[in-house]
Amino acid sequence: MYPPSLLELLPTLPSSIVLLDASELLGAHVPPFPPDMPALLYHLDSWEEPDALRRILLAAYPDSHPLHWYRAGKLASTDVTLSRFRFDAFSPQDALYLPPLETGHAFESFQEIVAHLRAPDGCPWDKKQTHQTLRSHLLEETYEVLDAIDAGDTRAMTEEFGDLLLQIVLHAQIASERGDFFMRDIVKGIYDKIVRRHPHVFGDLKADDVDTVLANWEKLKAAERAEKGEKEKGVLDGVPRSFPALNQAQEYQDRAARVGFDWPTVEGVLDKMNEEIEEIRQAKTPEERAYEIGDLFFVLVNFARWQGVDAESALREANARFKRRFSHIEAGARKQGRPLPDLTLDEMEALWQEAKTFE
Repeated sequence: MYPPSLLELLPTLPSSIVLLDASELLGAHVPPFPPDMPALLYHLDSWEEPDALRRILLAAYPDSHPLHWYRAGKLASTDVTLSRFRFDAFSPQDALYLPPLETGHAFESFQEIVAHLRAPDGCPWDKKQTHQTLRSHLLEETYEVLDAIDAGDTRAMTEEFGDLLLQIVLHAQIASERGDFFMRDIVKGIYDKIVRRHPHVFGDLKADDVDTVLANWEKLKAAERAEKGEKEKGVLDGVPRSFPALNQAQEYQDRAARVGFDWPTVEGVLDKMNEEIEEIRQAKTPEERAYEIGDLFFVLVNFARWQGVDAESALREANARFKRRFSHIEAGARKQGRPLPDLTLDEMEALWQEAKTFE
């Protein structure tokens, strides 16, 4: 029920506004409304922990965001920023007005502009796209995200995650136009799956370590398939065939290990690695060598898994190091005014070692 003072306040505020009992935010982690809509919070006195409400709002608003504090039914407000506001002095008649962020900060706003791109008065290129034509773009954006992560570049991550989100929303828009599924189906589906597969967080199951969580995860997935009447799948089924080979190998090994198919100690992996190297030495045909090299790669991935290292990321980082160091060799040749092939191997090695000192 609204406080009487709120009814007097409403005519002074925008006609489109979110009204929210602040007690509904208790236990939340993010505000349950779009930040590019104005919002008014009441029953602020339901909060006993002074900074808890601030932490929730900071998940959606910058710390410099202005707030208007309507105190004890007064129509005049106290204006202050989110970072400087005191959250420990509320009365039952107080209300907190949050002006909207600039349009475009909410997911719904993003959906709207993507839908506009596909509308009759939208973009000719976007209107022509299908799930299949966007496939390569989705893959490209995914790898650009990985590049930003590997570089530790948070600014690039912000941009690349946005580009990846665009691909997802475009696919959802295309599907909605055909009536196949809607964005609400995507969000609701993953929402329910997260809750269902985390009974140790949202239910009564006790799971104090990662191994227990992963083992229970496999049981839950098997139960879900049974409920859908799907044919029982193998432990390794469902790993995408389009995965990069290192990712695929590590996922196969992770899944097998969850059901107990694993070396008792890392020493077994090291012994297997030596065995595969010896088999490469003894291979007599190109086909045999390719076969044994594949086995060695697979064992190396297993060793990475035992060390808690993501094999794909480790190789990508090694590739990046090689590129940086080789570029230094090229720069050294240009500085000397010599074509790269004219450098001796020793000269290249010297520049290689010099490049390592800069890392």
